[in-house]
Amino acid sequence: MIALSQALVTQPVQIFLIVLVIILLAPLLLNKLKIPHIIGMIAAGVLVGPYGFDVLDNDSSFAIFGQVGLLYLMFLAGLEIDMYHLRLNLRRGLLFGVLTLVIPLVLGVLSSIYLLKLDITTSLLLGAMYASHTLLSYPVVARFGLTKSPAVLIAIVGTIMAVIGALLVLAATVSMRQEGYFNISAIGLLMLRMAIWVAALLYLYPRTTRAFFKKYSDKVMQYVFVLVLVFLAACTAQLIGLEPVLGAFLAGLLLNRYVPVGSALMASIEFVGNALFIPYFLISIGMMINVRVFSDSSTLVIAAIMLAVAIAGKWLPAFIAQKIYRFDGYSRNVMFGLTAAHTAVALAVVSVGYRLEMFDEKILNSTIAVILFTCALAPIATASAAARLKVKTMEEEGNDNPMRRTRVNNTLIAAATPVTTGALVEMAVLMRNDRGSHNFYAIHVRNDNSAQAKAVAQNALALARKTAAAANINVAPLDRYDLNTVTGVLNAIEERDITEIILGMHRRATVIDSFFGNKVEQLLRSTNKMLMIVRTFIPVNTVTRIVVWVPEGAQYETGFSRWVRNLSRLTRQIGCRIVFCCPPDTQPLIRGVIYTENYGIRVEFMTSDGWDDFIVMSNRVLDDDLFVVIAARPQSVSYRPEMAEMPAFLQRYFNRNNLMVVYPEQFGEAPVLTSFTDPLASDIAATASPLWVKIRSRVRKIKN
Repeated sequence: MIALSQALVTQPVQIFLIVLVIILLAPLLLNKLKIPHIIGMIAAGVLVGPYGFDVLDNDSSFAIFGQVGLLYLMFLAGLEIDMYHLRLNLRRGLLFGVLTLVIPLVLGVLSSIYLLKLDITTSLLLGAMYASHTLLSYPVVARFGLTKSPAVLIAIVGTIMAVIGALLVLAATVSMRQEGYFNISAIGLLMLRMAIWVAALLYLYPRTTRAFFKKYSDKVMQYVFVLVLVFLAACTAQLIGLEPVLGAFLAGLLLNRYVPVGSALMASIEFVGNALFIPYFLISIGMMINVRVFSDSSTLVIAAIMLAVAIAGKWLPAFIAQKIYRFDGYSRNVMFGLTAAHTAVALAVVSVGYRLEMFDEKILNSTIAVILFTCALAPIATASAAARLKVKTMEEEGNDNPMRRTRVNNTLIAAATPVTTGALVEMAVLMRNDRGSHNFYAIHVRNDNSAQAKAVAQNALALARKTAAAANINVAPLDRYDLNTVTGVLNAIEERDITEIILGMHRRATVIDSFFGNKVEQLLRSTNKMLMIVRTFIPVNTVTRIVVWVPEGAQYETGFSRWVRNLSRLTRQIGCRIVFCCPPDTQPLIRGVIYTENYGIRVEFMTSDGWDDFIVMSNRVLDDDLFVVIAARPQSVSYRPEMAEMPAFLQRYFNRNNLMVVYPEQFGEAPVLTSFTDPLASDIAATASPLWVKIRSRVRKIKN
């Protein structure tokens, strides 16, 4: 190996400053040249590292932050996966995983035996290196918003299979080298440990996370808790003989359900990772690359052979998958770009081989060359294909539903007190329309000009802006002085062209006080806009189901599709399932809205025959559910005389449940509704429990 001189910069503050300058300038300079910023980070690491100008030493700090960055990258990959679309593409991903594991492994073994003249054990070890890869260019597809693309999901599943397979081959090779024969018991023991480890995480992580998030709402504590779980999974994976990246990825999958994409917690996780940890990892990769290995002609020949095998071994699986699944060329290149980079696992494999003296320094240096070229090639190929794939996806979405891009939502959030404002803003943000224009306003109406009243208004509005800003959403504060609260809200509705209002549920002050309160009842009589009255006892991201009771004739209301879209977006963000309890003739229209908008959520339907079923809903709604009641104003199409009793029933039977009462928009222009039967949706009426049937029958007898 080449001897290294003392680095020019050794002070911690100076080292960190240089790293921050690289993180700042690399994207600014390379964006003008249309080069992915990942390449800039790696190239900068080469220049300032020990094999470049030796400005910085590749010491323990880069080893620590580099490893943290890699784990963070894999964690984000698991966290940002849409679980619904992952299940739809799981089988295809498993097949691609077999292809991207077997083809590089076979090519690597054959080329090592016949071209590099290595023995079978060493050839298997190099084959494991070719088979493994790292999602180095995942931030590229994330920036283009393609994390739900089938090509990306298939590549992610294939990555996990390839890494696990490579580790099993590595274990078998080391066993053959040390013991002289293939020890199948060692492989079986590793798989047993892995199965127990996965089962333990599947059981513990969801329960622990839900309990912690219910008790502690502070975002800093939640962020630290999430990181603890990530590195705990990575550490335990390493203890049982697996790569830490597998633990980080599995932690991301398990926490996916509790960290909505549009939440403030997700914004914090992405910000820290993209601003610090992941760039540190990329710079550390560059610092390990020794460009001087190309001065040796024999090393160049070996590196050229290994590079050709590495590229062919990852391009062929993508090509075969394209033909099998009838993808376009852009999807194929995205799959290739995501699986082409060899970094951490490849280094681990060759480090074991070099330590066991299975190959010499030329193979080690050639592996470094493979890492250099694949780390440069993968982001370029991914960025080029992802840009075209994004354009094609947007064109297809626009052709399917032109109204998506022109639809405008203006949401008014009632910031009455700082106690309820934060939860209402979080609910509104999770229901935001990310396919069109969505504006948010927080309003506080006061009829008192005292200093105390102004302070309450400022605190509530400041909290609304802070809560939304944590999720990168802007909320315009409206501090109004008016004769009364209802008048102030109505004026704001007209001035801002509000389409929906979110209110906190009124708390009864006296026995004779109404359930919703006089202000809400006046507001219902004074506006035809959609009103959502919300009460939650637990954080929204810990809700297990959304149960929606829909009255007969709800599909004839003007705002029918609007509330279906809002609840569908909320379901998609939380990652839970939604159950509609509605009459049979309403079900196809709800399916039609969800299918047309392509929300990709888990939908279930329960047939509801009327008001009798609503009375016994308390036996079906759990403490961790969000119970949504679609109400109706008097004289509306879906209004029934029995609805006058609804507030009393909600107060009596649902006083401890998470609740949302929705009054749909009336009048205006009603959209054309499409009826659709979704094969993925399930009707659970046929599977209703005998207790449910008995209770419903008894209620009908009593009423008759």
